[in-house]
Amino acid sequence: MIVRKLRLQRGWSQDQLATLSGLSVRTVQRIEGGQAPGLESLKALAAVFELDISQLQESEMSETKGAQGVAPDEREAMEFVQGLKGFYGHLISYGLVICLLWVINLVTSPGHIWAWWPMLGWGIGLGAHAFNLFKLPKWLGPDWERRQVERRLGRKL
Repeated sequence: MIVRKLRLQRGWSQDQLATLSGLSVRTVQRIEGGQAPGLESLKALAAVFELDISQLQESEMSETKGAQGVAPDEREAMEFVQGLKGFYGHLISYGLVICLLWVINLVTSPGHIWAWWPMLGWGIGLGAHAFNLFKLPKWLGPDWERRQVERRLGRKL
């Protein structure tokens, strides 16, 4: 993850890092995914990032032991962006497939509209995805749980 953080700080893509370091894009992806880099890969990355091999190696080792090498708020932001990327993919596929189903429905049987049903079913799933990602149901969140426990125990808030 430290390699990813250093790469993003410099505004490089994985492709650019691979070109600069002489590694393959797949190797960069594996290292960013958590696989331990070999000594030659570490040397190449350390040279590109202008670090000592020991600094990069310590960062990678502390990361694999659970220290993660990034602040909790940075990790949360990265996880949110990954989730947002997944949601956008879900939304785009929903829009494309539902449009295609409507076209098929109107071309094959315009007298019987059946495209509502997949649109409704998938739309519910898409809505659940949005609620989960954006944490929309705050009324059932941790604060609500804490208030309910306190109320149950007869404590004042």
